[in-house]
Amino acid sequence: MDIRKIIHIDMDAFYASIEQRDFPEYRGKPLAVGGAGARGVVAAASYEARKFGVHSAMATLTAKKKCQDLIIVPPRFNVYKQVSREIMGIFYTYTDKVEPLSLDEAFLDVTLNKKNIPSATYIAREIKSLIKEQTTLTASAGVSFNKFLAKVASDIQKPDGLVVIKPEDAEKFIEALEIEKFYGIGKATAERMHKMGIYTGKDLKERPLEDLVKVFGKNGDFFYKIARAQDDREVETESIRKSYSKEQTFETDVDDLQILKERIEKIAVPLWKGLNRTGFKGKTITLKIKYADFIQVTRSRTLPRPVDDYQLLLSVVVELLGNEFPLRDKIRLLGIGLSNTEEESGDIKPQQLTLNL
Repeated sequence: MDIRKIIHIDMDAFYASIEQRDFPEYRGKPLAVGGAGARGVVAAASYEARKFGVHSAMATLTAKKKCQDLIIVPPRFNVYKQVSREIMGIFYTYTDKVEPLSLDEAFLDVTLNKKNIPSATYIAREIKSLIKEQTTLTASAGVSFNKFLAKVASDIQKPDGLVVIKPEDAEKFIEALEIEKFYGIGKATAERMHKMGIYTGKDLKERPLEDLVKVFGKNGDFFYKIARAQDDREVETESIRKSYSKEQTFETDVDDLQILKERIEKIAVPLWKGLNRTGFKGKTITLKIKYADFIQVTRSRTLPRPVDDYQLLLSVVVELLGNEFPLRDKIRLLGIGLSNTEEESGDIKPQQLTLNL
């Protein structure tokens, strides 16, 4: 079997870079895209802001404490989506095997490509150049023979990086890699590994499969394989939507049932419009609740057939909310999701579609 040629392209500080591109007064300054209110969250930070420790998913108030001169601008998702379409268009001129992970990153399988270019490294360099030429933005690329290594490689020399990991170098590279830099290993998992004495890829590789499965369940098998540079996952060109959801974070915590019902309607209306626009239908209605202390719960009800009536959706969600009273605490966020299409079965986690700032 021929060695696959996989590229991972990741735009550099995508949202923030677009703002700095479009507004010269922001260039060279610490900038965050996100909400400026008391409940605001950073969606993206410029590299100037990152030097102060500002990063995505951080509370805006915390970010301002870290960087007093931080400029905060509201997101312009319509602009980001348009730029993303331009970039994805560049990818498709080389291959149809494109797997977008978000607006600003994607995997490409260029083993066989439309331009018959034998070198994946050459393709990655060309793509980076075209992105810069067409959008003035920079991207980082990772090139390797599987998705895991390509993803890790793209993050090594940011911004504007290009890192290639060849098959003969993979084992040595992984052994020296810090466990926190492994794609698929988050902060909590890394901490658990540290308690097991696992700090590098070499440490992980020395652990027997049964030990990893015992501690991490089915993920243990994945960790065992990636420690050996094994990743057979294909670049998935089609993604079937399994759920549709929307949520809203409140400016102030709420515990009044009538006010919460009003908030539910404000979430349900755009959700229903989105369902009609996409044609998505599901049988399981899920209410997501996040309390003031950040404890999160979900309550679901599965109906005999797909939901095709707005009032039915609304009444089920209101009932699920009512069943939570008396509340354990005030509520800071509500979300509504629809899942479990006729073609699938089992429990589906709602998919976050929009970022509310």
